[in-house]
Amino acid sequence: MKTLKYYSILILLLIFISCNVSPKPIDYGNDGCHFCKMTIVDKVHAAEIVTKKGKVYKFDATECMVNFLDDFDTSEIALYLSNNYTEPEELIDATQATFLISKNISSPMGAFLSAFKNKIDAEKVQAEKGGELYSWSELLSHLNK
Repeated sequence: MKTLKYYSILILLLIFISCNVSPKPIDYGNDGCHFCKMTIVDKVHAAEIVTKKGKVYKFDATECMVNFLDDFDTSEIALYLSNNYTEPEELIDATQATFLISKNISSPMGAFLSAFKNKIDAEKVQAEKGGELYSWSELLSHLNK
């Protein structure tokens, strides 16, 4: 009986650990974009999706992540993450980010799209580089035209 209890706890622990919903670090220069298959090298524009089951999809740019959504059941997604332009490699909640599309900031897939953790930082870069600001929902509408 003690052995059965031990194995039951072990199985529950393994299930809990295997379904950990959290971002995974991007291995720049080695990880490939799940959408376009390019190697992820740009530490400013990368993105990531984490499903409710903990599966991670990595992208070389936020626009690849958005394009990937066309063929994916979005009800399964727990986290949408984009790199923060002002702090390269820092993944931020894309649904809360402010996005800037500026022809003066190139991105890996040519959408000139950058993500910012807060609107103030985005407005500062916009004042210097030009472009248009978008929320997550506005960005989705804009890119899906």
